[in-house]
Amino acid sequence: MNCCYLSRNYKDLNGAGNKAKSDIERIMSDMGFRNVGLRRTAFKNPVLAFLVTLAGVLKAPFGLRKGDILVLQYPLKKYFSLVCGLAHLRGAKVVAIIHDLGSFRRKRLTPEKEIRRLSHADYIISHNARMKAWLLGQGCPVPVDTLEIFDYLSETRCPIAVRPAEARYRVIYAGALSYRKNTFLYEVGERVRSFSFVLYGSGFDRDKAKGKERLDYKGFVKSDELIATAEGDFGLVWDGFSILTCSGDFGEYLRYNNPHKTSLYLRCGLPVIIWSQAALADFVRENRVGLCVDSLEELGVVLSALSPEAYREMRANALAMGERLAGGYYCRRALERAVAFLS
Repeated sequence: MNCCYLSRNYKDLNGAGNKAKSDIERIMSDMGFRNVGLRRTAFKNPVLAFLVTLAGVLKAPFGLRKGDILVLQYPLKKYFSLVCGLAHLRGAKVVAIIHDLGSFRRKRLTPEKEIRRLSHADYIISHNARMKAWLLGQGCPVPVDTLEIFDYLSETRCPIAVRPAEARYRVIYAGALSYRKNTFLYEVGERVRSFSFVLYGSGFDRDKAKGKERLDYKGFVKSDELIATAEGDFGLVWDGFSILTCSGDFGEYLRYNNPHKTSLYLRCGLPVIIWSQAALADFVRENRVGLCVDSLEELGVVLSALSPEAYREMRANALAMGERLAGGYYCRRALERAVAFLS
């Protein structure tokens, strides 16, 4: 029996989704998994990217033997069902690691179609317990496990600075800053009083933002640079239209998914502030790596009431968790369970 994976072309390795996928490829390679596709590439030309990915997909089955275990990162667009079928014809079994569900924010699939597609795998690694429950509740017939949180590989060291007790807390938000995706960013400036708010990313339209003079916009910074230089005390995990709750397709998706920015913040050594109804809120509470809030309206009061001792404990826990994520702990553990089950 060999454990295998299918590498592919990633157009932008700086994007959160592709960073997560390329990290998992690296973890599998370090674990001794064999790539049955072509080597990983980063061609931006869409035609070339399509041809390279297609060539890898067509090559993959010929590298499989009876009893092998093939790990696929889902979604694999139109190729997922095809690769699963060809792997089964070769006598191999398939593990699907979920990155995104098309039936949620982008609505590209109905839940029935999503489950039917995922059912071609023999074992599924979902994001967390909430996503697992949703899959099983939709009738998924395949064994489902959980990752818990995405790892975040980086050799960069985050600075460990002593925070002055009297200083205002700095909350950073890193990611897509467009009005369409994160309307709440254009309202939150009015609530910034006892803390400061720092933005990292692209697409921010300052002219639309209320209280823009209270928002410190740093622009786009690559993840390794952010790990080394992040000017903040907390990282915010929030999505959607409103500061009152996470709403809209992107906001509601937080009830089920693991936002990759959570892992980035922890890799920066920053405790997180997350919506209390988010699936990862349970992880934050259990590991004591941040705060869970119902609304951003309460953020000022919550931070004002936070003692220096409580913050230092969260910061220490976040630093320790960041080291764990840098080593690929959660992905390794989930893959080891999958291999043991299918063997």
